Amino acid sequence: MSRFEELNAGDVLVGQVVQIVPFGAFVSIADDAHGLLHGETEPQVGSSVTVQIIEIDRERRRASLKPA
Repeated sequence: MSRFEELNAGDVLVGQVVQIVPFGAFVSIADDAHGLLHGETEPQVGSSVTVQIIEIDRERRRASLKPA
């Protein structure tokens, strides 16, 4: 897995679902960061999903994701 600083908007990667919340799923996208897959509550914790990064906020260390 990459480090958060190495990721860019548009990157497609496979991550692991770490938490499901009412508004989406948090996916591990780097050794040191998770991203939000907004609106997706179907995957189960522990499952692998292919996602595309649509936005990165480096100051707040957040990433917005969509299914790829």
